[in-house]
Amino acid sequence: MGSSHVSEELVMAFDSTQQALRAEMLMEYVGLDIDTCPTPKEITAGCALSIQFHPDDLEQVKSLIATEHIEIKGIFHKQGAEYIIISIT
Repeated sequence: MGSSHVSEELVMAFDSTQQALRAEMLMEYVGLDIDTCPTPKEITAGCALSIQFHPDDLEQVKSLIATEHIEIKGIFHKQGAEYIIISIT
């Protein structure tokens, strides 16, 4: 997997940089393959930092968000030129 698959990645956006950095640390700690990136301009969020991850990891990410009480703006999937929210949990 590489940058050629970026459009297939899911994007998790945040309203707080503190939550984004905390999520990044926790996701790396449990061994998830993630990339931090600027929040796409199509996503309205209070934080300029987002995390991209593979769709196969969605359930593990949602579980981590719930157990660690990570505050997120949402998880988005790119569809054409738009980002569609798929989860806010």
